[in-house]
Amino acid sequence: MPLKPLFPALQLTAILVLSLVDTCFGQADTHPDRPVFHKRWTLPTDQPDRVILTFAGDPATQQSVTWRTDTTVRQAIAEIAVADASPNFYRTAQRLNAKTEKLDAAAVKGAEVAANYHSVTFTGLQPGLLYAYRVGDGVHWSEWFQFRTASREAKPFSFLYVGDAQNYILELWSRLIRAGFSKAPDARFIIHAGDLVSEAHSERQWHEWFTAGGWIHGMLPSVPVPGNHEYRAATAADEANKESRLSVQWRHQFTLPLNGPADLQETAYTFDYQGVRIVALNSNRQQEVQAAWLDSVLTKNPNKWTVVSFHHPVFSTAGERDNPRIRELWKPIFDKHGVDLVLQGHDHTYARGHSGPTSQNVVAGMNTRDSRTGTVYVVSVSGGKMYDFKPDAWDKYDAKLVRKAENTQLFQVIQVDGNTLRYQAFTTTGELYDAFDLVKGAKKGQNRFVERVGSAVAERH
Repeated sequence: MPLKPLFPALQLTAILVLSLVDTCFGQADTHPDRPVFHKRWTLPTDQPDRVILTFAGDPATQQSVTWRTDTTVRQAIAEIAVADASPNFYRTAQRLNAKTEKLDAAAVKGAEVAANYHSVTFTGLQPGLLYAYRVGDGVHWSEWFQFRTASREAKPFSFLYVGDAQNYILELWSRLIRAGFSKAPDARFIIHAGDLVSEAHSERQWHEWFTAGGWIHGMLPSVPVPGNHEYRAATAADEANKESRLSVQWRHQFTLPLNGPADLQETAYTFDYQGVRIVALNSNRQQEVQAAWLDSVLTKNPNKWTVVSFHHPVFSTAGERDNPRIRELWKPIFDKHGVDLVLQGHDHTYARGHSGPTSQNVVAGMNTRDSRTGTVYVVSVSGGKMYDFKPDAWDKYDAKLVRKAENTQLFQVIQVDGNTLRYQAFTTTGELYDAFDLVKGAKKGQNRFVERVGSAVAERH
């Protein structure tokens, strides 16, 4: 006869836990045990760490860098020089004093740290030039990093885009971000479409994120937008009032443009890069305020291309999720101004398509692989947490879903070359998963759309 379980209550608890995992993730969590880190691993020292490049001004003449130390380092500096093949390039380095801000999050659950964050914005740089820099305090230094400023002209360039890192960051997101850099080593920046971590204030998770990217963060400027997981209660009062706050680390560790709506500084912003206007939105807060700002930003847009990124998708892909307010407020503005590409996260699946019957129409004399399209919408995921695609896909939306995936870590390489924008999505093991071109004509209007998915691997479910 079959043996009875020795601990039936424990067995029932295990079943309930697995059931909960199925509900949250869309599938049983089969990842191996998480590594255990001693708390000292995350603590700052007098040695610079978490070195990261961001844009705070004109990418052709400015570049910002931010880093962390313990609170004993009160006066930090950065050195910069034009990069040269000779190891003696540093002799011409210019030294700048850093702005230092103390983050005292000792009372914030999950953070429980005091650290100094230092930042420098290099100004007066020459467009299209390669620079080397390092940061420190005059005794303790980082290694030398390199970056290239943007050109004043609309020259060809590429950038990376990734969805949610969020879970299993050190174990699994590390391979994704490194594969992306290997595939596009000349990329000029990387868009992170929210949920960089799972618990907004967690020092351990932020340390995993910086460790997973490592020196890539110091070479390739980041363009982050906050996701819902970048907002959590920071105090007992917050928990009692069911209030959430932006990650206490966010504004300290990212030096971002201050040109967005007043209450959303460094979470909604814009910048131009070689003929492309990049707009970052905060889909967690004040969507109506951002709608007015977005309309203004796009009305005064002299660039040929427009790319917008935020976290919550206009057309949801997973479970019972939907974001009707974002769709009602922002999509008409995208349509009005002919936004080319919208890059999103949140739903832990992959989807690519376009909206509205007009954008689905095929122009006379063209086949379905070479038609006209309006805004292209993409949802992607880069971390280890996956959801199932909703059964009705985009059927309830005025939108056409062209390509989708489940249970697949992906990064995207986007190349802009004159009148052509080329989009490619790759798996973390290097296979081409999705591809298309957008081609602009001589007059303003819908882009010519060229489908290139024929050379990609089969759709993953």
